[in-house]
This record gives sequence, structure tokens and C-alpha cells, in this order.
Amino acid sequence: MRKAVRAPGSATVINAIATGRGSAFGIGLSVRAEAELIDSGIECISLEGADTALIELCTEMVLEHYGADTGVRVVTASDLPVASGLSSSSAASNATVMAVSELISEEFQLEPMDGSEMLNMAVDASLRAGVTVTGAYDDASASFYGGLTVTDNMARRIICRREMENQKVLIYMPDRKSLTAQSDVPRMKLLAPWVDMAFREVLEGRVHSALTLNGILYCASLGFDPGIALDALEAGALSAGLSGTGPAFVALADEDSAGKVIDSWENLEGNVTVTSVDNQGTHVLD
Repeated sequence: MRKAVRAPGSATVINAIATGRGSAFGIGLSVRAEAELIDSGIECISLEGADTALIELCTEMVLEHYGADTGVRVVTASDLPVASGLSSSSAASNATVMAVSELISEEFQLEPMDGSEMLNMAVDASLRAGVTVTGAYDDASASFYGGLTVTDNMARRIICRREMENQKVLIYMPDRKSLTAQSDVPRMKLLAPWVDMAFREVLEGRVHSALTLNGILYCASLGFDPGIALDALEAGALSAGLSGTGPAFVALADEDSAGKVIDSWENLEGNVTVTSVDNQGTHVLD
């Protein structure tokens, strides 16, 4: 028996590091995890050759939850760049936990974990693996449920959740990585009063202004060029800013302005990707 699961990445509206409260939305890039039973042990393979420590930890935690005495192999494939600010770790955790949970509960006829249990286990695994500062509950919940989530990361509470309108998601990825766990947290916490302003914007439904304000604030703290976001806005983007702790920049645009935004980034070193909003979230594949 095998179980395959797809989990989308997410883009930042509000980075939670400064205040403990955040917001994110699902995007069309994703991680796929396929789990199957083997005789013994845990075997994890990344088709991209990425470090599998987080995947192994997720698998181990699911087996411990069910008390299952079996071996599991997990193979992951991803079109999400690692250490990019697009929630690759949260997506990998979500996909793995759901794939292994569905496999074990069905094979051994056990009560399956509900969505909240799987999401919290994925967040616990990310914290234990040291790939996140806050637990990334905003990123993880947007990846798990799809659409937009607004969260209190410290309480692991979803304040509100809704679908995102269909629009182009444009991603500029510089030729560098930015590991969240290695970020200068005290410097980012200096932004708290202004990030709170951005948070109030998203609570009142003004997602585009929240994303832009947050993204430019964190550019200042983390040493990224805010001109990249401003170029996108000048070209007609509805919003633009740094995603997570970078290095990816995300812009939201309608059909008419998407091409102009892409053109505004064409001379930058790196890659531009066009994707969409994901409102489906983490799910088992047929």
C-alpha cells in the first residue's frame, strides 16, 4: 500500500517573528510525499537530494503516535526552492505527516488523526528540527488548509481563514538562500509596532496593503533591497514584498499587469516564477 500527498507552499502576508502573529496564503508550488510500508526502519529519500532529517523526524513522530511497529519509506519531490521564504519546510512536514498518518491508520485500521492533530504534529516537528523560529504556524496552516490564514503563532490559534481570490502570484528568487533559523531575531523584533499596523490591515481585509507594508519593513531589517518590491508596484502589481525571511519576493497581480511586473524583474540576477493562489491545501492524491 502507498499513500501520496501534495502540500502547497505559502507566501507571507505578515511575518510572525516580530510579534508572534502572522498571516500567509497557499501558492501553486508544492511538496509531494509518497509513503509506503517496508519491513523495518525509516527510509527517506528526497528526489532533489535535500536533507531528509525533517522528513525522518515527521515519520518517526507519526509512528510513535500510532504505536505502529513497522518500517516506512517516504519519497519526497518538490518544486519549492529550499530556504526561500516560501514555506518549503512547512509543506514538507505537512505532506509527510499526512501521508504517513493516512498509510498507518488505514493499513492497521486505527483511528486517523484529524486535521488539527496533523498540523500541530507538523509544526512540532519543524520546531524540533530547528528549521523555524516561531513554529511557523501561519505558514503551516496556510499550507495545510490552503487560502489565507491569519494566526496567533504563540497560541497556535487561527484567528480567521478564508479563500484567496484568484490572481497571479509572481515570485522573484535571487541566487541565494536565507535560513529562517539563522535570522537576526532581536533586530526583527524592533519592527513590532509597525508590523502590528500591517497586521491590523490584514484583519480588516486589506491583504494587499498588509503584504506590501510587511514585506518592505522586513527588507529593512534583513538587508534586502526594497526597490525590488517597488519596481513591481510601479509596474502595476497589486502588492509586493519579501516573503518570510527571504530571499524570495512575492507580488500579486491581475492578468493585465502580470507581464509588466515580470518585465520589471527581468534584469535581476535569479529566476522569476509565475504561479497561482492555492485554496485546496494539503490533500491525499488519487
